[in-house]
Amino acid sequence: AAGLYRYLRDFCGCHLSWSGAQLRLPDPLPRLRAEIRAAAPGRYRYYQNVCAQSYSFAWWDWARWEREIDWMALSGINLAPAFAGQEAVWQRVYRNLGLNQSEIDKYFTGPAFLAWNRMGNLRRWAGPLPPAWHFKQLYLQYRIVERMRSLGMTTVLPAFAGHIPQGILRVFPRVNATRLGHWSHFDCTYSCIYLLDPEDPMFQVIGTLFLKELIKEFGTDHVYSADTFNEMTPLSSDPAYLSRVSSAVFKSMTGADPKALWLMQGWLFQHQPDFWQPAQVRALLHGVPLGRMIVLDLFAESKPVYQWTESFYGQPFIWCMLHNFGGNHGLFGTVEAINHGPFAARRFPNSTMVGTGLVPEGIEQNDMVYELMNELGWRQEPLDLPSWVTRYAERRYGAPNAAAASAWRLLLRSVYNCTGVCVNHNRSPLVHRPSLHMDTEIWYNTSDVYEAWRLLLSAGAELGSSPTFLYDLVDVTRQAAQQLVSDYYLSIRQAFQSHALPELLTAGGVLVYDLLPELDSLLSSHSLFLLGRWLENARAMATSDQEAEQYELNARNQVTLWGPSGNILDYANKQLGGLVLDYYTVRWSLFVSALVESLNSGRPFHQDQFNQAVFQVERGFIYNKKRYPAVPAGDTMEISRKLFLKYYP
Repeated sequence: AAGLYRYLRDFCGCHLSWSGAQLRLPDPLPRLRAEIRAAAPGRYRYYQNVCAQSYSFAWWDWARWEREIDWMALSGINLAPAFAGQEAVWQRVYRNLGLNQSEIDKYFTGPAFLAWNRMGNLRRWAGPLPPAWHFKQLYLQYRIVERMRSLGMTTVLPAFAGHIPQGILRVFPRVNATRLGHWSHFDCTYSCIYLLDPEDPMFQVIGTLFLKELIKEFGTDHVYSADTFNEMTPLSSDPAYLSRVSSAVFKSMTGADPKALWLMQGWLFQHQPDFWQPAQVRALLHGVPLGRMIVLDLFAESKPVYQWTESFYGQPFIWCMLHNFGGNHGLFGTVEAINHGPFAARRFPNSTMVGTGLVPEGIEQNDMVYELMNELGWRQEPLDLPSWVTRYAERRYGAPNAAAASAWRLLLRSVYNCTGVCVNHNRSPLVHRPSLHMDTEIWYNTSDVYEAWRLLLSAGAELGSSPTFLYDLVDVTRQAAQQLVSDYYLSIRQAFQSHALPELLTAGGVLVYDLLPELDSLLSSHSLFLLGRWLENARAMATSDQEAEQYELNARNQVTLWGPSGNILDYANKQLGGLVLDYYTVRWSLFVSALVESLNSGRPFHQDQFNQAVFQVERGFIYNKKRYPAVPAGDTMEISRKLFLKYYP
């Protein structure tokens, strides 16, 4: 499949991505003068982040899964998780152990939050899971593993990491389990999950029982994933304890499959470096025989762990690009880091690197970066990026265009070239709760994005019929608008602080009554930027009105409050038609009104009071019951041009 895509890409000028395909084949098809052979420098090209299961894949049907798996195969990916349907198997195991349904229902989260239930961070929130959910997910999983294996991929199945429902303590009152602390900004109502002691005999019973059941259901390729301490501090920093934990997890895998290989996310080591000192890292990794574990160096483009752990103390690792948090929109890349990082990691003394990986928390954004990373998985040396991106633009739009190529070279050197420790979490004031202390710092020259916008618009006459071109035009216009929001925010703040009411009314008025509504109409003109698409996909998974309501609330909560009270507020922010108008704009309107009221009355602005008021607006959006269109409306080119004529600096 990777050879087929190489032919389509390099000889037919085609392109395939999340945002569309450009498959205009030459007639006749070009013949190769000689055989072409290619070998990847590492054994694995890995794809998927456990969080993407919720941020991106939560509501997928089989047609969408099939498209993704085909894209994976064409991109040369040969190792990936197959995590759907595991709750159905867990439910069976818990019932066999003697738990009742209400105890199980108090454990599983709703569909949009299962990723964090699986890692022991969260329980019950937005649940329970209806019986029909289990049936549908099992059906999907059968097809997913069949399709992946038929295309030569190694599937990674979930394993037991030690987290258990409270009901286990009722059935087995003598088990040795400890309650973990709270996760993120959740209290023990929805977090503080029990962790079974690795030395307790029930650890092996439950772990092996689950895996045997899973293998009976789906077969196996002998690779299993488990994360015991994802963003959770272990109960002890004693190296002997940490070794016992990893040894117990691995033993429960080999109890069901003697050939088991453990795939573990290395996120914990860089997320809590104060806890994970060299002795602790070594202990956890050496609880498993060397070569029987593969560690994902999850954020290697910004915070590589292999460098300070002597290449994971001998365990094989995959150099991964994380790139995206929360599935946020926003142009971003660390192209120099990914163009050189994997090659440096291979040259590292006694390197145990066995491949490269793509592990974004959310997908369907920044196609270029993923195409580049997929290609680098097959390269023996770095690419010449400006000439690569010029060819990329030509393939993506199906025709050479000087203006479009120039636009991409500008984006490459600016917004896509973050250097140093870059964390791509969209911090734009546009998508965050307004305050007088918002972050407007960026890593690039904004004029490069404005100029790329101008160049893309000028290419519209020639390329306007290309779906991928229209997607990029929306995305670059959206980025320019996001930059403009920061400028207006700074004007609003400045006017307020200098008590200049006319200037405050002007800047606030333009932002709330023109720029944000125009951005919303731009996003509403493209199917991939619609809130309605996300919500309707959620409803489509339901088998009753009640389920449809539950799934829609899951979908709405995830992209806004992320929890009952804004626990991880706006972490998974998206710029979608409908969401910009009815959520972000309403918040900004309330903020500007509060500042105006403060100047008029002479009373100081209190952020705490504003937060209480704006929380009602945020919560109101989740429960507004409004149906948002899943079909685009309006002419993308026209709307972008209108925005350009008004706002191009």
